Amino acid sequence: MQTLSAQTDTISPQHLRLNTGFLQPGVKQYLVYFQAPAHSNWLGLSLWTREIEKSSWQQEPVFRITQHWYSEDSTRYLESYSINRAADFSPLYHAETRGKEQKAYRWSAREITGDTTANNKAAGFKLAFDSPSYNWNLDMETFEMLPLKAGKTFVIHFYDAGLEPPKYVTYKVTGSEVLQLNGRQTVDCWKLFTEGDSPRGHYTQTFWISKDGHEFLKEEDFFGGFYRYKIKLSGAAPHLPERFSR
Repeated sequence: MQTLSAQTDTISPQHLRLNTGFLQPGVKQYLVYFQAPAHSNWLGLSLWTREIEKSSWQQEPVFRITQHWYSEDSTRYLESYSINRAADFSPLYHAETRGKEQKAYRWSAREITGDTTANNKAAGFKLAFDSPSYNWNLDMETFEMLPLKAGKTFVIHFYDAGLEPPKYVTYKVTGSEVLQLNGRQTVDCWKLFTEGDSPRGHYTQTFWISKDGHEFLKEEDFFGGFYRYKIKLSGAAPHLPERFSR
């Protein structure tokens, strides 16, 4: 990896660890929407719920994180379930279900392998790691646990289960901004920025994390000619999974 400045922190389970004391249990819901500047009368809307619980797994304290991604198209619904070590947020297990297809993985510092769960489409998957990584599917939670401050740069070792090998991704604190929430409440936030290239071209991402509560409040991305926004909803929003199960 290239030589980094003194202001850069390498974030991984074997380098500088995340501060898991910042991660608060509970339900967090986000309005996620796409905007295509070339189509002035269209928005793509969805809602994500992310529930964080403190629990135990194989006699070890863990975080259990359950996600539901809803939209007007039921075929795009996704449910994921992740288990991470409470001490340092190291991934231990990750599963995703979309439609009738499930992929489930056992995760360690050395490798990731398909789980023995019945009908697991990833049962034969195996990938060895050179070093431990964090679950990229939980980037929003990861950012809440960073030691954010002015001028900082973070290089995070991320991996997206079942895809290409892990890589280091650079995120920079580019400044701060005061967001106005419901009821004219204002919150001072750090702005975290990253950019890179993908098969769809160059992309940029900006994240707003509150300075006091370490809450992930907003995200704005641009890629492939589209903007994508994620906005955290207030606690007044109903918890949808509970109502679907009735």
